Amino acid sequence: MYKISVTTKFAAAHRLRDYEGPCENLHGHNWIVKAIIGTEQLDDIGIAYDFKKLKNHLNEIIEQFDHQFLNEVDPFDKLNPTSENIARFIFKSLSIKLPAHISVVSIEVGESEKYKASYEE
Repeated sequence: MYKISVTTKFAAAHRLRDYEGPCENLHGHNWIVKAIIGTEQLDDIGIAYDFKKLKNHLNEIIEQFDHQFLNEVDPFDKLNPTSENIARFIFKSLSIKLPAHISVVSIEVGESEKYKASYEE
């Protein structure tokens, strides 16, 4: 399988519901999002999927979160805006934007360079 990845960022605030500790309070991150996609086939010129197209798809998904309070943005107005839940949301959203022969391998969401969560199926 061929795999390619794109990494991008967005800035947003959140607070974790039902969490005991500082993260229950309003705070922000410069979130780091890495998408890895895969395919068994290359196109006529030897490309698995255009990096720019992947970046555009990813940015379309995360632009709704940029400079927002995630607890007030659907679906995180009801779903706890944890890195894990954000990763799953991005995975599902990206999956429907890609051609049938391309699959999302994993989405990694980091609150910083040190703290990351990933989702894959």
